Amino acid sequence: MTQWFDFNLNLPITDPTWIFFLVLIIILFAPIILGRLHIPHIIGMILAGVVIGEHGFNILERDSSFELFGKVGLYYIMFLAGLEMDMEDFKKNRTKAFVFGILTFLIPMILGVWSSMELLGFGFTTAVLLASMYSSHTLIAYPIISRYGLSRLRSVNITIGGTAVTVTLALIILAVIGGMYKGTSGGLFWLLLVAKVAILGFLIIFFFPRIGRWFFRKYDDNVMQFIFVLAMVFLGGGLMEFVGMEGILGAFLAGLVLNRLIPHVSPLMNRLEFVGNALFIPYFLIGVGMMIDVRSLFTGFGALKVAIVMTVVATLSKWLAAWITQKIYKMKANERSMIFGLSNAQAAATLAAVLIGHNIIMENGERLLNDDVLNGTVVMILFTCIISSIVTERSARRFALHQEMQDMQENKGVRKEQILIPVANPETLEELINLALVIKDNKQKDGIIALNVINDNNESSNKEVQGKRNLEKAAMIAAAADVEIERVSRYDLNIASGIIHTIKEHDVSDVVIGLHRKANIVDSFFGSLTENLLKGTHREVMIAKFLMPVNTLRRIIIAVPPKAEYETGFVKWVEHFCRMSSLLSCRVHFHANQQTLNRLQVVVKKISNSTLTEFSILEEWDDLLLLTGQVNFDHLLVVISARRGSISYDTSFEKLPTQLGKYFSNNSLIVLYPEQFGEPQEIISFADPRGYNESQHYDKMGKWFYKWLKKN
Repeated sequence: MTQWFDFNLNLPITDPTWIFFLVLIIILFAPIILGRLHIPHIIGMILAGVVIGEHGFNILERDSSFELFGKVGLYYIMFLAGLEMDMEDFKKNRTKAFVFGILTFLIPMILGVWSSMELLGFGFTTAVLLASMYSSHTLIAYPIISRYGLSRLRSVNITIGGTAVTVTLALIILAVIGGMYKGTSGGLFWLLLVAKVAILGFLIIFFFPRIGRWFFRKYDDNVMQFIFVLAMVFLGGGLMEFVGMEGILGAFLAGLVLNRLIPHVSPLMNRLEFVGNALFIPYFLIGVGMMIDVRSLFTGFGALKVAIVMTVVATLSKWLAAWITQKIYKMKANERSMIFGLSNAQAAATLAAVLIGHNIIMENGERLLNDDVLNGTVVMILFTCIISSIVTERSARRFALHQEMQDMQENKGVRKEQILIPVANPETLEELINLALVIKDNKQKDGIIALNVINDNNESSNKEVQGKRNLEKAAMIAAAADVEIERVSRYDLNIASGIIHTIKEHDVSDVVIGLHRKANIVDSFFGSLTENLLKGTHREVMIAKFLMPVNTLRRIIIAVPPKAEYETGFVKWVEHFCRMSSLLSCRVHFHANQQTLNRLQVVVKKISNSTLTEFSILEEWDDLLLLTGQVNFDHLLVVISARRGSISYDTSFEKLPTQLGKYFSNNSLIVLYPEQFGEPQEIISFADPRGYNESQHYDKMGKWFYKWLKKN
């Protein structure tokens, strides 16, 4: 009986089950406990690592699992930083990022060399390596930015770009010093290092996006896509280590080049962030804490002095770099705080440098970086991570409050966006929801309605079961992107009537439907459902056909008819495609007459100045054959049409179905009907000027007569 209570506790715990359990408990309760104390979660992970590590209560040892998951977490931080970066904003601020990168490298180098030689009495080589540790930094506070949704801020992009610059330079110094003691630092060493890094960078930038686009088009399984992305991250990191640099640069580059293939609001992006923030990144932070020996500070004055000097110099130099960048570009104080907070933490490259330097034995038998520097480094890591987390948290909170107030002012009196998606066809369901996700306002966590309409006939029970399955599938797709979807199921006389009634009941602003598939020769291009829907509502309607996943599109070609700028919903659909362009990092190419193009340029600049756009004149709207040379297989053609009787309606729209079916059958396509003022009338009298826009015929006749006179 006593065997039931025979429990021997041996520390450190080595059983994998209990190790993983304790780590999960820390990941679970550290945010809960420290959240009540208003302390950033990241600090809790590091402090927990200090407590359970070999220098604390020795509950766990830093075994191979912490090394493995820690490296994955470190790569994940750099990968997400590249993946979530706004590439257009980064291109716009690349000069600022480069300047900050040089400043945040040179200032710590200068102060570091001086303090190491004058205050700590180290030699020149040791001082240079120590200073390079101050120059590099790790975006350890980046999860805070992700949590607040501030990854597209100018200050964040400048810091991330500067991180790539300073980490690269710091790692080059580490490689050179390491090569000096291996006897490989001659001219050939430099030449080979630069050549290998340049060739590898080109391979990653050129081949990774093409491989990714091919894979996403061919395979749509969620698990396969997730594993593929992880494989690309570690391939980039492994190749970078192979040429003698740190793998974090390869992970960062992989994030940059896959940026446009993984929209910020998408199921795949949500899965990548979820797994990283739930497991890999906390594992890395706990592992960093387990390396810190707090007791070493009290065993002798030497270690304490080194730790104080290192922490003060590292923090002061990073603050000076942020302050000078702020003054040069006349930025706000909170932007400086954000730059300083993100760039102050020392972890990844710093750990690599101190461990390599500690293992190098000089000619006199001493280590290049002694035990005092090793202990001082881990203490510096602890304090810089704490400072970084607190400053970033406060700065992010101020940005978020300011953004929230700004959004409240902008959205005052604006109707809430509600996008309706009928779910009759399960084959096109995922494409339509992905389209809705990239055009919706990403500040709204809801705003999508999935509708299933059931005809009241003998087969209604079977259709009801199928409809419920479609609604559940729609909810799962949206939930994977962290978006709530409202499910509506209703009986009605026909599907068009059900959609129209739902539009009125739920105050729907936009409708997204799939393009009708012709059942026979006499069937129309759009089908009776679409035609009845357009007659029954004046809200914006998108009729979509996708031949490839939305995230693999490379360009959006938009054909805009004359006078489209006078329609009520003109600004709305322009904003939708600007959002789509921003999330997919692709270019929008507008084709219209000069007057409409002028208005488009003004609206696009007002909505989003960073949207990649092109503008071309298209005078002969009635012949879309002119666009066939512009639209490739991986482009999306958008045709802005109009309902009969509207301002921009043209008689050439009657030929639109024939032209689309003839010239663009092998292209992804959206036909958009903009929102109009008011609602459709049940009875249209002959005196109603909205009934038929006969002036269009007279305009065409006048234009033809004018051209004939000019020709003769």
